[in-house]
Order: sequence, then C-alpha cells, then structure tokens
Amino acid sequence: MVTVFSKNNCIQCKMTKKFLKAHNINFVEHNIDEQPEFINSLKSEGFLATPVVKLPNGNAFSGFRPDELNKLTQAI
Repeated sequence: MVTVFSKNNCIQCKMTKKFLKAHNINFVEHNIDEQPEFINSLKSEGFLATPVVKLPNGNAFSGFRPDELNKLTQAI
C-alpha cells in the first residue's frame, strides 16, 4: 500500500493525491497538520517537506514526482 504524508493547503500534496486517484492507486493518507505524531519520524528520515510518498517496496520520495508516480501505474 502506498502511504502519503500531506499537509493542509499543500498544492503538491493535492496534485499527488489527484494523480493516485486518477490512476486507481490505493493509498493511505496521513495529514501531519492533523496527525503531528508523524512529523518527527519523517524528519528523522530526512524529509523536510510534504508530500512524502512511501511505496510498498520501502522506497520513499517527497514532492510531486510524476516520474516516480508513473512507475506505480506500470506496476499495476
């Protein structure tokens, strides 16, 4: 399962979620404005901006990355 860590009023977060929904890729969302308990773990992993997308294979990236998101569509 893909996990998306997002924030309120984050355009890149909205674009990432829109992409995943448009391609019927299931994901779990954690909004760090509403669930601040995730902030420290993301920072400890080196992430300083949202969205952070964690993939089922353990890889992760931040920002709106169509190149990485397109790889998910090919894996379906």
